[in-house]
Amino acid sequence: MNTPSFNCVTENGEKKFIPSNEFVLQKHAAFFDRNHDGVVYPWETFKGFRAIGSGIPLSSLAALFINIGLSGKTRPEKCPNLLFPIEIRNIHRGKHGSDTGAYDSEGRFVPSKFEEIFKKHALTHSNALTSEEVSLLLKSNRQPKDYKGWLAAWTEWKILYILCKEKNGLLRKDTVRAVYDGSLFERMEKERLSAKKIDSVSFA
Repeated sequence: MNTPSFNCVTENGEKKFIPSNEFVLQKHAAFFDRNHDGVVYPWETFKGFRAIGSGIPLSSLAALFINIGLSGKTRPEKCPNLLFPIEIRNIHRGKHGSDTGAYDSEGRFVPSKFEEIFKKHALTHSNALTSEEVSLLLKSNRQPKDYKGWLAAWTEWKILYILCKEKNGLLRKDTVRAVYDGSLFERMEKERLSAKKIDSVSFA
């Protein structure tokens, strides 16, 4: 079994951790590593959610839920830490049940499982999911008595739908794909910053 790892480079005398291209779950999580040290603290998760347009209540709840849920799993050999840090190099250990299977057990992307999401559940539009179809997707992936997995999957998909659905209520396939490969959050942050700049020019 391969072990996901970081490539460490020196930038301006500081260590910076780059997630492996093979293990895309690392790239997905690394967006929230705001200082690029390979560890995500709750306040970084909060800042990450704010950066993509989440309100303060949702960002706060997400930071608590995600860091409390994943800290111990990504730091299994270490003493508990009440700051609830998440180690990105071990993020694959936090993979929960009742999911789509689009990430394998080591955090690599599985294209066939991703395509299966839309083949099975995109019944109204072949390249998008409605709110009802997201709910059906969650129900179909539930494993018996896997309550933690149910909650984790529900939280992930509902937040994704709230933040990324279009005005017509559709969650596009390319948007979901960008979540899995780690590119969506960076794109959302850039779009939000660009919109702020336009607004500031308009009111100047």
